[in-house]
Amino acid sequence: MLAVVIASAIVADIWHRLWPYVLATIPIVISILLVNTFFYPGATDVLATVGPFTATGAGLAAATQAALRVEAFALSVAVLALTTATDDLLSDLEHRGLGRRATFVVGAAISTVPRLTERAREIVDAQRARALDTEGSPWRRISGLVPLAGPMISGALAEVEERTMALEARAFSAPGDRTLLRLLPDTSTQRLARWLIGLGTIVVISLSVGGFLPLP
Repeated sequence: MLAVVIASAIVADIWHRLWPYVLATIPIVISILLVNTFFYPGATDVLATVGPFTATGAGLAAATQAALRVEAFALSVAVLALTTATDDLLSDLEHRGLGRRATFVVGAAISTVPRLTERAREIVDAQRARALDTEGSPWRRISGLVPLAGPMISGALAEVEERTMALEARAFSAPGDRTLLRLLPDTSTQRLARWLIGLGTIVVISLSVGGFLPLP
């Protein structure tokens, strides 16, 4: 899966934009490697001893597999985000029969983190303009989070109410199908690729359930 993700990034010419996502996964990958290598339960094949801790081969193998799974998952999400516009994705999902409410949920889930990040940046700038010290020692940074939590939560709730009212004003709950004004191109190569991916997924799951491949 990781090889497919990397190949997709190279074909889409976005591989150089994946480095921030790779760097973001380094802390959790390091923790996975350390915990599994030194504290894997039931492992007896000792590789090295560092003080009171013992590194095992089984733990290292399990840690490597877990780290690769984390990288594959994180980079697959990154490739999707860097190659697929959210508006195009939602429009195509609705065109293929996904209900408007489900489409809205998908769009809201995708845009939640960027919207919260932007709102947090705005709140920090506003609090700094009011002489709130958000820099300095780690303790001062942590204490500076408390004045940010209230505006963040209340602003998110107010935004949900505003979006709900805006959708209802645009007949979001009206019965009947909506007319889509923009249809995305869908070539025969893309359709073939989707079928192959779907069939390949079914084959891999079937082999895993049947015991021919190890389950993740």
